[in-house]
Amino acid sequence: MRNDHRPLAVFDLDGTLADSTHRQHYLEGRRCDWNRFFSAAVDDPPLAEGVRLALSSAEECEIGYLTGRPERCRRDTVAWLAEHGLPEGRLYMRRDGDRRPARRTKLETLRRLGREREVRMLVDDDELVCDAAERAGFAVVRARWMAVSPAMEEAQEREGRT
Repeated sequence: MRNDHRPLAVFDLDGTLADSTHRQHYLEGRRCDWNRFFSAAVDDPPLAEGVRLALSSAEECEIGYLTGRPERCRRDTVAWLAEHGLPEGRLYMRRDGDRRPARRTKLETLRRLGREREVRMLVDDDELVCDAAERAGFAVVRARWMAVSPAMEEAQEREGRT
C-alpha cells in the first residue's frame, strides 16, 4: 500500500462498490439477520460504476475504504477488494459491537482523516451519511447506481450496522 501525501478518495463498500441486493432480504422483517447479511458479502458482484470511479480516482488520489461492516469482516472484505481488482487502500471498519448510525461513525473517521490530509471526496450511497459529510464540508459523490431496499435503509438507521 502506498503511503504518500496525495489526497484521499474515500469509498463506501455496500451499495457503492459491492452490489448487496442479493442479501438485503436478511434485513427484512422484525429481526434482521446481520450475521448472514455480512457472511453473504463474499458473493457480492462488483458495481461497475463504482469500480470505474475508484480506478480513475486512484490516478490522482490514494484510495481509502470506509464501511459500516464490522471489523470481524476484515479478511473477507480485503479478499473481495483484491478479487475484483480494486486499488489497494486502507480499510476503515466499524468496531465489533458498535451500533451507532453510519452517519456518525463515518463522519468521525472522515474528520480524523481530514485533520491529517486532504479528503478529496467521499463516495457513498447512504443519503444520511452524504448529508452529514456535506454539512461538515466534505465533497461528496452520491452513489445512486444501486437500488437500496426500504428494509436496508431502515436497518442502517435503526440498528447502525452498515
